[in-house]
Amino acid sequence: MSRKILLAPEDTQKPLRKKPHAKCGSAGFTLIEVVLALTIFALLGAILYGAFSLSHSALAKSQSAAGRGQTQRSTADLLGSYIRSAHPYRSSPQEQTIFFDGESDRLAFISAYSHSMGGRGMAKIQITADADNHGRGTLKLEEMTPVRIGEDEGATGESHRLVLQDRISNFRISYLDPQAEEETWHEQWDGRERRVLPRAVRLNFVDSGGTEVRWVFPIMIVVLAP
Repeated sequence: MSRKILLAPEDTQKPLRKKPHAKCGSAGFTLIEVVLALTIFALLGAILYGAFSLSHSALAKSQSAAGRGQTQRSTADLLGSYIRSAHPYRSSPQEQTIFFDGESDRLAFISAYSHSMGGRGMAKIQITADADNHGRGTLKLEEMTPVRIGEDEGATGESHRLVLQDRISNFRISYLDPQAEEETWHEQWDGRERRVLPRAVRLNFVDSGGTEVRWVFPIMIVVLAP
């Protein structure tokens, strides 16, 4: 006796359906993404280089300014030591005039301060600033010992020369009149005619960095000739 197997409708075979495969991810960057990344990298590099260049330039300028400031302070201290100690020197007790020869671009006088002798002793001091064709000059100082004036000036002695400032311009010296009621500065001072030292000496110039410098050194001893 044969047996029949009845299949439910839902058990009927259905055609197999293949599941769709997942799409594969991108294998790399697009050309636009690469160009954009390179552009951003170049901009960041330019910004970093500019910041580094500005900081380096600022550091170099600050170091240069500090160096000039230190040089000027040393120069002012040295000149101040000489000028403040200016002495009303006479070649003999009978001499009525004193030695002090001041012009607008040079100065020669006798100082009771001698750097080469450790700060003691008399010395003849000359301050000059020779300008070239472009208006640039060099501030120089010369100390001569022992002191010799007049006929003995060419005798053998020691001379020490020093360059104080280089590449300066608009250099001028002026002298304060001690006998004027109001503050009066002169471009010339001859001790043989005035028979007195100026009250102060003023130096003006423009340094190599373009900064205007003004130094005023008072003279501690002012003696009138009898």
